Amino acid sequence: MSIIDQFSQVRVLCLGDVMLDRFISGAARRISPESPVPVLSVSSSTAIAGGSANVAQNIASLGGRCTLIGVIGKDACGAELMQILEATSGVQPLFVTAADRPTTEKIRFVAQGQHMLRSDREATAPVPADVEAAILSHVSVSLPDHDVVVLSDYAKGVLTPTLIREVLALAAGRGVPVIVDPKSSDLARYDGATLVTPNLHEIWLATGISGESDDSAVSAGRKVLERTSIGAVLVTRSEKGMTLVQRAAEPVHIPAVAREVADVVGAGDTVIAALALVVGTGAALDEAAYIANAAAGVAVGKRGTATVSRAELLTELDRQSRTVATSSSMKMVSPAAAAAQVEAWKLHGLSVGFTNGCFDILHVGHVGIIEFARAHCDRLVVALNSDESVARLKGPSRPVNSESDRAQVISAIGAVDLVVIFDEDTPAQLIEEIEPDVLVKGTDYEVSEIVGATSVMARGGRVLRFELVPGHSTTQVISRITSDSRC
Repeated sequence: MSIIDQFSQVRVLCLGDVMLDRFISGAARRISPESPVPVLSVSSSTAIAGGSANVAQNIASLGGRCTLIGVIGKDACGAELMQILEATSGVQPLFVTAADRPTTEKIRFVAQGQHMLRSDREATAPVPADVEAAILSHVSVSLPDHDVVVLSDYAKGVLTPTLIREVLALAAGRGVPVIVDPKSSDLARYDGATLVTPNLHEIWLATGISGESDDSAVSAGRKVLERTSIGAVLVTRSEKGMTLVQRAAEPVHIPAVAREVADVVGAGDTVIAALALVVGTGAALDEAAYIANAAAGVAVGKRGTATVSRAELLTELDRQSRTVATSSSMKMVSPAAAAAQVEAWKLHGLSVGFTNGCFDILHVGHVGIIEFARAHCDRLVVALNSDESVARLKGPSRPVNSESDRAQVISAIGAVDLVVIFDEDTPAQLIEEIEPDVLVKGTDYEVSEIVGATSVMARGGRVLRFELVPGHSTTQVISRITSDSRC
């Protein structure tokens, strides 16, 4: 079952600042005679669940189930928001009513698709102790039935330091991952969270580092990890994509997919919803980030506070999967990133092939097996032994070419779609992670001797052997070069 298919089994507990987003639209064709301001001729007014309520709706639209805990006022806006959410399949609102606070309402005035003005009705002081206690009670009762927790912090006073600390402790006690969309420059207040997702402005406030370039995003993420006990940081960088920084893994840079941007309102809610669902399936953070990036690409193409459906996400993943990387550098990815891309390809019925080797000095035999493998699948992953792995297998004089050089050369072959470097002596672990449909090796191996063959065939995959080109091997090439050099 694919990751997206598993969304229907994921239960997300979302806690944060709920709000009502109202869009008043019309045409502005004249200036007021009373003062130099445009006059909006109103044609429509639409109310949509916003803030953490939009996160909940995105979770539901993507196929998951969400229990939403938040605070509303004893007012018409609160009643309207409750009505919207109760009509949303997959969302269960558990609201605490605070009589002395208004329901947060953002009113956007829009003319010809452009925002003219926004007015906010809200209270941002921390909620009182009795409301805090009621929220925590809801969390305590609900948590055992959920797979992941989302803290959607819009700095409206619901997520107090005490409440955050208590929720993180409860989640840690049950081994439930917690994902945070922060709005505070003090990211240490989320200590113990599995993942935080600051944007460029938020990461700059937190670290003093811009995060705009790949290197600075990594530096900012690492600074957060050094200062806190947060597990990982995903820096969301608008048109530059995302950067995932983890404690025990190499940073992952995920480029944004080029498309027309209609509106960025609510895109962060879509990201956190997709992240929660993928993490809730038990998948790795790399995979969650790739899928969330695709969901964000859909969201920014819509106007207003938008949700992304499961069908739209599948379509976007399909669109990305059929755009094969042409740049060598884009083909070279980490094992986790490769697994995420393979998952995306498989979602749409594309078969994935796999072959591996040292590929130290590229020769016609290497090209032959790569082309043979690609002829039997829709996408091909080529795995290279790292320099340390080659030295253990071939001796201290090998490899002749470094792993980065070898990866660049293999990436330049048109039949290759992804290149992955692995450190182990065999690709057994990598094959388990990627789960290819087709495994290809040379005829110098019997099927019973091919690493990964048993697991591939157990999943219904195929193991194919390529007839080696006589007289062509790296050892023979090196021998001829050595012999010629002595003449």
